[in-house]
Amino acid sequence: MLRKLSLGLMLLLIAACYVVPYGMLGETASWTGAFLFWTIAGVVVIALNAMATARFGDQDQ
Repeated sequence: MLRKLSLGLMLLLIAACYVVPYGMLGETASWTGAFLFWTIAGVVVIALNAMATARFGDQDQ
């Protein structure tokens, strides 16, 4: 259940990675808005990957 939830959230984040920088932040004159978004998105991707792969070793047995 947790794996499916984290993978679903990852799909939403991937969609946001296209929409936010090119759509919502496209008219921003400064690069700091996009940099902040990509920094936060990177941390969220790491957390979601950790959640999705947390129990891989338990299922091998």
